[in-house]
Amino acid sequence: MAEEDRPPSVVAERFGDIAPRLVRYTDEVLFGDVWEGADLSKRDRSLATISALVAMNRTEQLGPHIVRGLKNGLTRDEIVETITHLAFYSGWPTAMSAIAVARDLFDRDAQ
Repeated sequence: MAEEDRPPSVVAERFGDIAPRLVRYTDEVLFGDVWEGADLSKRDRSLATISALVAMNRTEQLGPHIVRGLKNGLTRDEIVETITHLAFYSGWPTAMSAIAVARDLFDRDAQ
């Protein structure tokens, strides 16, 4: 599909009016280049990204990356185990915040 035929990304829909360059870098560089690198699978990139977001307590970005991780082959159990593991490295509050995000997503998906 040609780029001009693709629907706008979620980032473009949310921020295209205020930050078109940030949207372009996100769509073209981050997801168009970095996420397409050959040396890590998308599954592994998702696990690394989820881990970083948990450790930095970036819960606003965590939800979409958990969804992406599931699409990229991570299981719910692997995501929960990663969050549990990170409690000992990034702190209990970051893990508790992250598990709340995961639970909300899993519950919403189960409906």
